[in-house]
Amino acid sequence: MHDKWAGTLFEDEEGYHFQYEEDYLSDSDPEPVSLTLPLQEETFHSQVMFPFFDGLIPEGWLLEIAEKSWKLDARDRMGLLLKTCFDCIGAVSILPFEEQIS
Repeated sequence: MHDKWAGTLFEDEEGYHFQYEEDYLSDSDPEPVSLTLPLQEETFHSQVMFPFFDGLIPEGWLLEIAEKSWKLDARDRMGLLLKTCFDCIGAVSILPFEEQIS
């Protein structure tokens, strides 16, 4: 969020999870990544991709290009998010954990 590592989104057998980073929460003026994901220390849980993150994934012909270019499955929402949302319009970018920003 604004070039700061705001939190971690991950997927496991129980669904999707998002948790804000302690350093981000203790920053002088942290902003939530979405109104549906307000600032809190507790982890958010969902059986489906959180609507905010799902809304970042391209649709229509752009989605088709991404699926063909990277051989992605439209049902793999996390894979699509990681491949197509590293440089989104707006304040939020999605990076693989290994490429986190300070």
